[in-house]
Amino acid sequence: MTNLFPMFVKLAGKTVVVVGAGKVGEPKIAGLLDTGARIRVVSLDAAPSVREWAREGKIELELRAFASEDLASASLAVVATNSRTLNDRVYREAQLRGVLCNVVDVPDLCDFYYPSVVRRGDLQIAISTAGNSPSLAQKIRQQLEKQFGPAYAEWVAELGETRKLILASDLDKQRKLDLLHSLASREAVLSAIAETPELVAEGERA
Repeated sequence: MTNLFPMFVKLAGKTVVVVGAGKVGEPKIAGLLDTGARIRVVSLDAAPSVREWAREGKIELELRAFASEDLASASLAVVATNSRTLNDRVYREAQLRGVLCNVVDVPDLCDFYYPSVVRRGDLQIAISTAGNSPSLAQKIRQQLEKQFGPAYAEWVAELGETRKLILASDLDKQRKLDLLHSLASREAVLSAIAETPELVAEGERA
């Protein structure tokens, strides 16, 4: 059993190399677009959406074969090709250069896995089975999406602003901690409202 260390990574300003831009690579590239990373895509061909992102300047696209030098300045590498030989080659090169690499759908050639993610604004809940069952991770994500409704996005943003005010105040440390914990206790109320539309309607009529 592999013990994974869960973390959320800041990719802004870092180079992420994606090898392969077809139907498997396209969603992986899409997931990187809003991270602020410098996305370099190397592929013999590319899906229409990937070509469009290149035209819009969102990514760098080079329609050619992969070269070892492509990983020279990379922080992460994502490999999405149907060639086992190429997948092995890119992974080995990444290992030599100390670049964390994910070969899509090949758990043995992954330093990290793509989790199944529930996103509600700045709230992100990631689920991973270490590559054992992406289907199970997806089902759990669907359950959590029902539990954590869209209202959480606004609430988390509100919490962030309030937290800044509390931390900048002249209150003593313990009082600040008490206030922060009390704010988080609103979770149950918000969850009930998000999951019960009739409560929202009742509140609007009141």
